[in-house]
Amino acid sequence: MKTLLSTGLILLLCLYGHAQTNPVKIVFDITSGAEAAHQSTMRHVKMMAEAYPDSEFEVVIYGGALDMVLKDSSTVAADIQQFENSQQVSIKVCEGTMKRHQVDRSLLLPGVSTVPDGILEIVTKQGEGWGYIKETQN
Repeated sequence: MKTLLSTGLILLLCLYGHAQTNPVKIVFDITSGAEAAHQSTMRHVKMMAEAYPDSEFEVVIYGGALDMVLKDSSTVAADIQQFENSQQVSIKVCEGTMKRHQVDRSLLLPGVSTVPDGILEIVTKQGEGWGYIKETQN
């Protein structure tokens, strides 16, 4: 009986382990200035972070999406700030875009970091095996 219980427990543990999803790494590309696109991006990131707690997600913002991360204009500030100290989700904005729009780092929401080039950041992540999602206005 003891052997049967042990075998059953081992089988259940194996099935449970097999059923678990493997961690993923996904980079989200957002260039749209549309508030709806900003909101859907953060909704997707939050849902995926909850569903895949061992995974990593990065949102790369450039071009027309700059307002998404600015203190005075973001409609998703609370969503972004929820990830301020997260090891799972990072929010990054292109320094080239900031320079082009004459935006200083002091204007960014807390928790937002910068990368020299948004496109290069995405390409680098893809080269490291990260998945890619292009967020657009719905």
